[in-house]
Amino acid sequence: MIYREFGNSGWNVSAIGLGTWNIGNQWGDIDDVTAWATVRKSFDCGVNLFDVAESYGNPNGLSEERLGTALAGIRHQVYIVSKIGHWGKRTGAGVPKTSVDMIRLCAHASLHRLQTDWLDVELCHEGNIEDPSIYLEAFEMLKQRGRIRAYGISTDSLEVLKRFNVNGTCSVVEVNYSMLNRSPEDGLLPYCREHGIGVLIRGPLRKGLLSGKYTRESVFTDEVRAGWNKGESGRAQFETEVDRVERLKDRFEPGNEMVTAALRYVISHPANPVAIPGAKSPEQAAMNAAAGDRTFSAEEISEIQAQLD
Repeated sequence: MIYREFGNSGWNVSAIGLGTWNIGNQWGDIDDVTAWATVRKSFDCGVNLFDVAESYGNPNGLSEERLGTALAGIRHQVYIVSKIGHWGKRTGAGVPKTSVDMIRLCAHASLHRLQTDWLDVELCHEGNIEDPSIYLEAFEMLKQRGRIRAYGISTDSLEVLKRFNVNGTCSVVEVNYSMLNRSPEDGLLPYCREHGIGVLIRGPLRKGLLSGKYTRESVFTDEVRAGWNKGESGRAQFETEVDRVERLKDRFEPGNEMVTAALRYVISHPANPVAIPGAKSPEQAAMNAAAGDRTFSAEEISEIQAQLD
């Protein structure tokens, strides 16, 4: 596993982390034992950064609860990133983020579910936020009191990131980036590199499309990807992207080889991102982690881009 400096934090983090949305049953049911084993397998394979959010899971918060249990005994050896912004929205009773106290309330609830006294990183989970001042004030207070070590935002917008970094205090950004979505290369990733902001990559496998296992005939039964099915709102984009993946099959075999390539592509950017793919089994966790043993050369990157364009 490659370990690299995470922005200006001074932390050495694994190039591959683990995203834990998938262990909360929204991507299909898994049991507690499988969820815990998936986390521990990641750790055993060199992963030391785990990403979660207050809203992940059925019910809300289940991913945090499972992650906290799985990390018992090794908490001091890992970095935990969580996010505030969507508690209860999916089930029709969103917590209003209208005051510093409400942000603090959500942060302390996450600490309880994760069974920890501190978070290494807390992120604002409102990617299009116009005025982040309440989050900035709350996060500073939480940092001063030792509840969080650093903070940032999950967004795909460079302008939103700049607003969140108005005081130069944004330490981490989480952004959607993959071989199928290279837009962050144009502005957001260079900005992070310039300002010493640590980068987390969500969606490096494009919700599984970059495994090469899916075709236009695939049917999705989980709630996250149901919008890709025929007649649904996300169908047109799905068809476009699945056709682009077909072109990659001339270079990479579907399955392990394509997954590895997709993860290596994003961690090879000069901003030194950490990819946080999800997993629903120890076997998937081990496969993802193995991709972190090297990066692609500039020549390999150019060849992949030419195949996709």
